[in-house]
Amino acid sequence: MIREVVVVEGKKDVAAVKRAVEAECLVTGGFSLSRHLLAQIEAAYGRNGIIILTDPDSAGERIRKVLSARFPGAKHAFVPREAATANDDVGIEQAPAEAIRAALAKARCQEWRPEAVFTMEDLLGAGLAGSPTAAARRAALGEALGIGYANAKTLLRRLNNYGVTRAEFTAAVAAMENNDA
Repeated sequence: MIREVVVVEGKKDVAAVKRAVEAECLVTGGFSLSRHLLAQIEAAYGRNGIIILTDPDSAGERIRKVLSARFPGAKHAFVPREAATANDDVGIEQAPAEAIRAALAKARCQEWRPEAVFTMEDLLGAGLAGSPTAAARRAALGEALGIGYANAKTLLRRLNNYGVTRAEFTAAVAAMENNDA
């Protein structure tokens, strides 16, 4: 059983999470973050902690940002967009159980005092920005590190804010190079 309460967007997301793991879930219902719901999330956050697991789309990212601002010690889990896409729909409810388990296993806490370990030069040097294959490489790196897909600017922020080490980054980039060969 997962100790933290998993915060998802919809009821179908809850069903998908429960097929994958034993966990308590709270549903945001999209952007309808009522006072009652925020109080429930606050209680879970204080008691066991929370893991934010929103859809890998722009709406999911906006909900994640709102929740992150309110609950800065929350953990974040990301299911890759490819794994969460089926039937022309993107969402956690589309993800297979293995993808949800992998995302929850890689959940990371955003750090209060991020350290600027990585720079845009690191992304450029690793082909994660400024190249025709950069988007695909960012998706692969985000999946490997459990920080989700992002544009270059957001990836840089996540690398520095989610406690990714230089060794983890180097190993993930090397694994991508080996897969490309």
